[in-house]
Amino acid sequence: MTGLEKIVQEILDEAESAAGQTVSAAEKEAAGIEEEARKSSGQQAEEILRASKEAAGEILKRAQSSAELKKRQKILQAKQEMIRDLIGKAREELSKLPEESYFDVILKVAAKASLPQKGEMILSPEDRSRVPANFSTRLAEVAGKKGGSLTISEETRNLNGGCILIYGGVEENCSFDALFEAERERLTDRVNELLFR
Repeated sequence: MTGLEKIVQEILDEAESAAGQTVSAAEKEAAGIEEEARKSSGQQAEEILRASKEAAGEILKRAQSSAELKKRQKILQAKQEMIRDLIGKAREELSKLPEESYFDVILKVAAKASLPQKGEMILSPEDRSRVPANFSTRLAEVAGKKGGSLTISEETRNLNGGCILIYGGVEENCSFDALFEAERERLTDRVNELLFR
């Protein structure tokens, strides 16, 4: 081999060695980049998974809270229906009382609502036709205790039980429907206490 061939061979050997080193360094760098990408994508995947679990947990909590609210609403609705039914039945039973007891209730209502002045009591046509013999006397006694007087009017009204008291053109609605409506909230609270506490 000539001197020139040796020099060329050395240059080629050096170039080949340098190229090998460059390829080796490039392969190491590529492996490092690949490893870094794997780690980064693994961290991103873990972050996505963690965020997904948190979101799923929040959705589950909201769903449970919503289900619990709906359950409480259904229970409340059922309780309210039971209370309304019970109060309605009590109202019906009042109208079905035996005659003497029924008119005793009307006297109690009149005693509570009577004023210290002259007035009249209006009844339903049905009640007017079945007034007990001593009712007028008892009504006068009840009104007299408050310094007034009450007589049974010839006028009748379509009432579902109870009466209307009239004092100088001013009417006091003491029908059972009006009394139950006026006391609806208090009765609801009382029935609720009895049934559900």
